[in-house]
Amino acid sequence: MNNNISKDEGFLKDSHGFFRDLGRIFEIAWDFWNGFNRLRGIGPCVTVFGSARFKEGEPYYDLAREIGKKLGENGYAVMTGGGPGVMEAANRGAFDVGAKSIGCNIVLPYEQHLNPYSKISIEFDFFFVRKVMLVKYSHAFVMMPGGFGTMDEMFETLTLIQTGTIKNFPVIAFGSDYWNELKPFAEKSLLKHKTIDREDLDLVKVTDDIDELIEIINSYV
Repeated sequence: MNNNISKDEGFLKDSHGFFRDLGRIFEIAWDFWNGFNRLRGIGPCVTVFGSARFKEGEPYYDLAREIGKKLGENGYAVMTGGGPGVMEAANRGAFDVGAKSIGCNIVLPYEQHLNPYSKISIEFDFFFVRKVMLVKYSHAFVMMPGGFGTMDEMFETLTLIQTGTIKNFPVIAFGSDYWNELKPFAEKSLLKHKTIDREDLDLVKVTDDIDELIEIINSYV
């Protein structure tokens, strides 16, 4: 079994004795320190999320590559989860223009391998440490179409914004044909049952225009 996955699984599985828990604290602290040490001082950075399953030549791969390029040309480091698909494409776009290209990777039994376009690559043992780093060192999130992992990142970040934990942090959903499908659910379920306020719907900016995406990010930084 992969070592990274076994640490995550071991952490979440059952209870452990005092000394094993103490050892786990040191493992987690090392994972955090590794991230802090490698990402300190990277400058303004935008993280791009999206599916690992898109291939080169497919529309969203090519759009993610162009987004990474445009972000790099506008002085932003581009960070991703380090894997294939949208992540590879965004890193590749930044790499193409000589911008900082960062991959925060975690090894999975399928889909995930470190793409070759990350100039700075970091491998994490714990999912939650990796997620903290992606938020901590970013000035904005760009959400391309993706699966559960992309949704997880989006909704966790929206929760942090909604609760005032992070401020002046744009979340931009790129690809209206994909993301607009969420709006009816939010309106018919979340708003109907008053689990969110109407203004919470405005926490996500949806666009199909890369220049508009850049303008939104620039307006916050």
